[in-house]
Amino acid sequence: MSRIGKMPIAVPAGVTVSIAENNKVTVKGPKGTLERVLPSELEIKQEGAEITVSRPNDLKRMKSLHGLTRTLIHNMVVGVTDGYEKKLEVNGVGYRAAKQGKKLVLSLGYSHPVEMEDPEGIETTVDGQNVIIVKGIDKEKVGQFAAEIRDKRRPEPYKGKGIKYATETIRRKVGKTGKK
Repeated sequence: MSRIGKMPIAVPAGVTVSIAENNKVTVKGPKGTLERVLPSELEIKQEGAEITVSRPNDLKRMKSLHGLTRTLIHNMVVGVTDGYEKKLEVNGVGYRAAKQGKKLVLSLGYSHPVEMEDPEGIETTVDGQNVIIVKGIDKEKVGQFAAEIRDKRRPEPYKGKGIKYATETIRRKVGKTGKK
C-alpha cells in the first residue's frame, strides 16, 4: 500500500473542496481557487472534513498515481490556506534585482537588463537589492517561475556569482594556481 496515498487529507475550516465528474477537483479557500483534473481511474472521496484517495487495483500505473494524486490535492489545500513562497538570492558585484510595476528587472552582468513579467497568480517582491521572493497559491507555478528566474544566471562554482535559492548551497571549486 502506498504510504503517502493512504493518508487522509484534512480539510481546514474555510476551505471547500468539490469533486466533479472525471475527477475534476476544485479547492476554494481564503487565498483563492485552484482546480485540477486528476486521473479518473482513482477514487476520490470526501467524508466530513477529510478526503481519501483509493486505487482500484495494484497495477504499477495505479500505484504510482496513488501517492501523486493525494499529494496534488494536499498541495492545493495548503496553497489556498497558506500559499507558497520561494526565496532567491542574487550574488555578484553589480548584480541586482528591482521591481517596476509587474515587471522584475534583473541586472546580471549582461549588456542589457533582463526583464521578466509576473505570470498570472504569481507575485514577486524584491527585498533589498539581492533577495527575490516569489509567492503564489499554486506550488507548481511558484517553483516553475523561481526556476526560470534562476536560469537567467545560474550560480557558478568558482566565485559563487549568480542567482541561487536561499536554501541552496553551491559547491565551490578551487581556481587555477599560477606557475612558478
